Amino acid sequence: MSIVSETVRQIIAEANVIKMGRKKIIRVRVRGGKIQRRKVLSAVKGFTIRKGKLTRISQSERLRRKRGARRAKLKRRAKLARSLIRRKRSIRKRKAMGLK
Repeated sequence: MSIVSETVRQIIAEANVIKMGRKKIIRVRVRGGKIQRRKVLSAVKGFTIRKGKLTRISQSERLRRKRGARRAKLKRRAKLARSLIRRKRSIRKRKAMGLK
């Protein structure tokens, strides 16, 4: 069942992406429960779209993005660890009260 739904999701995702030369247009996608429509992205690696035109990402911006991604990864891992500890604690409390 999950393999079929995964393939269906991939087909739908591919149908929503239109490649027009050096630009990709994503029609509809759901992010955080909200529907976003028509987003133009670059199909060329190392380039981004600014003011409707393809521009090369500078080395300094690439470095900043890389550092930010690394920092975000560490923060996500720390926050996940904290939420797992809290979840475990609340499950233990529920068991002690005889709820589960």
